[in-house]
Amino acid sequence: MSTQKRGSNPDKVTTQTVVEMKGRGEKISMLTAYDYTMGGIVDSAGIDVILVGDSASNVMAGHDTTVPMTMDHMIYHTSCVVRAVDRALVIADLPFMTYQVTAKEALINAGRMMKEAGAHAVKLEGGNSIANTVKKIVNAGIPVMGHLGLTPQSIYKFGTYKVRAKEEEEAEQLLKDALELEKAGVFSIVLEKIPSGLAKKVTESLSVPTIGIGAGPHCDGQVLVLHDMLGLNKDFSPRFLRRYADLHESMTGAVQHYISDVKEGSFPNESEQY
Repeated sequence: MSTQKRGSNPDKVTTQTVVEMKGRGEKISMLTAYDYTMGGIVDSAGIDVILVGDSASNVMAGHDTTVPMTMDHMIYHTSCVVRAVDRALVIADLPFMTYQVTAKEALINAGRMMKEAGAHAVKLEGGNSIANTVKKIVNAGIPVMGHLGLTPQSIYKFGTYKVRAKEEEEAEQLLKDALELEKAGVFSIVLEKIPSGLAKKVTESLSVPTIGIGAGPHCDGQVLVLHDMLGLNKDFSPRFLRRYADLHESMTGAVQHYISDVKEGSFPNESEQY
């Protein structure tokens, strides 16, 4: 029996959609969003995938790393975005230590993200070490996106945000991890800050799409943090970042203009009062 709602969007992006996009060579566009307003803007612009990333820890909460984010934080941000979205596939990060302890705990938390936040899929960082966990979550009917290369939740283990898998041994392990994740049932994998040639090799070795961030042009899609690409964040300038706007400057100017109008008494004017 069909449960499709009357008036639902026939162009809705699903996990199957992005797999099919890889098959026909269509690039996948992906951005982060963390609140209702931004989620609605990004969705109406036509983005394919929205990631409610634990990068909210940095750009929304002001932390130095993604480690402090909790399930409650991520459920809040994800639910805000989901309420704004009509077309895009919404994926939510499972935060640090919500899936690494046991597969059972991971499944419970993934289920919370789907039921309480309304996410369409979850994203987990790691390779072979979490493959069994991924399989358990997928077998429960929850789509999973993988994440390899630079995995920010492990920053205290790595001690640096430098490019990963430059050495042959680590590169070979990353490819093995990607294949293990595919076998476990992921529908796509984020490749973060790895050599372009390796990203190409991984992408060509998988039947599921890869989404790159700092991984070159050969991935099946690309993702950036929304605040970075809009120029809201002035302090973060890695090589892979292209700023498509300078909202920091324009918003600062707007606020200064408002302050000036208030100080001068020109706001509100006669047409702006009752």
